[in-house]
Amino acid sequence: MPTAAPLPEPSDSVRPPPRKEDVLRLVNSGRTQRKLGGLLLLGVVLALAGAGLWHWRREASTPPVVRFATVPAKVGDLAETVTATGTLSPVDAVELGAEVTGRLTRVLVDVNDSVEAGQVLAEIDPEQLSARVQEARAQLGSAQANIASAKATLAEAELKAARVRALGDRQLASREEVETAEATLERAKAAVSSANAQITVARAGLSSSETSLQKAIIRAPIAGIVLMRAVEPGQTVTAGFQTPVLFTLARDLTSLELDVEVDEADIGKVKEGQTATFVVDAYPDRVFESKLTQLHNMPKAEATVVTYAAELSVDNRDLLLRPGMTATATIVTRKLQKQLLVENRALRFEPPDTGSGGGSQRSFMPLPGFRSGPRGGGGPRPSASSAGASPAQGDRVFVERAPGQLKKTQVSVIATDGLKSAVTSKDLKAGDPVVVDVETDLAP
Repeated sequence: MPTAAPLPEPSDSVRPPPRKEDVLRLVNSGRTQRKLGGLLLLGVVLALAGAGLWHWRREASTPPVVRFATVPAKVGDLAETVTATGTLSPVDAVELGAEVTGRLTRVLVDVNDSVEAGQVLAEIDPEQLSARVQEARAQLGSAQANIASAKATLAEAELKAARVRALGDRQLASREEVETAEATLERAKAAVSSANAQITVARAGLSSSETSLQKAIIRAPIAGIVLMRAVEPGQTVTAGFQTPVLFTLARDLTSLELDVEVDEADIGKVKEGQTATFVVDAYPDRVFESKLTQLHNMPKAEATVVTYAAELSVDNRDLLLRPGMTATATIVTRKLQKQLLVENRALRFEPPDTGSGGGSQRSFMPLPGFRSGPRGGGGPRPSASSAGASPAQGDRVFVERAPGQLKKTQVSVIATDGLKSAVTSKDLKAGDPVVVDVETDLAP
């Protein structure tokens, strides 16, 4: 009988199934580890939140120092000026018209033509004027004939009066006949006087007609250039109450005149002989020189604005400028040399308000929502001037002695050119950083 084969021994790779007690122990151990990791993560988050809160409180308790834009005060020259606008015009311009009525037969010049004194510019049809001259000559001839007749009558009356007087002396003529002869003689003398007057009238009429005929030829009264021509050949001109302007002539365009209107607030600073500069739109990058030659006393009132006319001489040798151009002139009324200068923005600057107590020297911190305005730092001051106006006397500026540390410095304004002001001060010196604006912008 065969024997059964022996069972194989269990090897290391074949393990018995885990027991229930071991599985439960392992599960409980993983839950414990996950719980400990969550607690650790929560602690880290709380620690970071605490650090952030501490940092925020620290930053909130120490606000940042405002940064200021500064421009150093400096020593230099300053010119106080007055600005006025006006129009360029020729120094000697003549408006030429027609003194007689008629139709233009010829126009011999055009705009920009150079003319000489006495040169013929235009001609009016002389037909009617020539007829009037002939009529006046005929009237003069008639008056001359009348004077000859009157003189003959006078001679006859004188002879007759002499004979009657002689007969009257011999009692051969009555007194009535003598008186009649004397009256006839006086009438003859009066007739001669009247005839002489008629000759004078006729000669005046002839002279007037001849003058009108000569005025039918329009000539240039001055040597110069034709600026304007308002007529064409064939056009009829009528010389009535107002003479029609046919041509405008200018003597010389190498010298022009700038007529400006000076405001009454500045008239006390403006005087004859002061130098000036001006610009025109045609040449925005070029500055022209001029000089104040005349200041009118008669004001020009328009609504509530009162101005005074001033005339400035202009050298136009290069002929760049033309009559009628609008110019803005800057008249130099005062020149100061080696003065302490600050920008006008510094006089208008107002530091941001923190709500804390002030002092001569402190750190200025902006309130939440503060935003620096355009070139003014905190808004305009009621006592400060606008650009171009004279700042008030006894003003002040702020000097940055250290970063964020401002010191108010009293100054006295002497003069201004609209951008800079000449000041005097006991505390302000050349090179001091004068605050003109706020650079930091902490608005949310």
